[in-house]
Amino acid sequence: MKLNIKNMVCRHCVATVRHLLADELNLAVEAVGLGYAVIAGDLDSELMEKIRSILSNEGFELIHDRESEIVESIKRDLIDLSRRDDGEKVNLTEYLSCRSGLSYASLSRLFSEIEGRTIENYMMNLRVERVKELIKYGQKSFSEIAYVTGYSSVAHLSRQFKQLTGMTPTQFRDMGRRRPLPEV
Repeated sequence: MKLNIKNMVCRHCVATVRHLLADELNLAVEAVGLGYAVIAGDLDSELMEKIRSILSNEGFELIHDRESEIVESIKRDLIDLSRRDDGEKVNLTEYLSCRSGLSYASLSRLFSEIEGRTIENYMMNLRVERVKELIKYGQKSFSEIAYVTGYSSVAHLSRQFKQLTGMTPTQFRDMGRRRPLPEV
């Protein structure tokens, strides 16, 4: 049985869900990836409630409807896109439409209804979190960070960074801290 799981955003989430299902609940886990887990056999309502509860205690949620599955898929695609370090410009509309097979207008409407914000706003926040991560590593200049995260210039990066965080990248480098991805 495939379980669709909300708030799985990184490899640590995958490891945590695998541990919870296999080690804590002694389930036969066939696969775990971002946003899902596959369990051998069928699960009765009592076991589903245990799964829901143990996942909830760690900040995860079971997804029961198609719309929420689509939104979680969009979020996973955007997280993957925000983690790319090649500096390649990607048309968000085309990227998401191709990945989902749905029109961008439908995806955008659905995302806004469920998340209470736009796809673009979510992506901006992901990019800024990636910038924060790269700043904290201290291995790249602001110009290099702007390039690998897809900003057209350091000035563009700085404007968006300040708009979302209230501080400049330099101020953040000297004192800031990142938010975990599930909180983005």
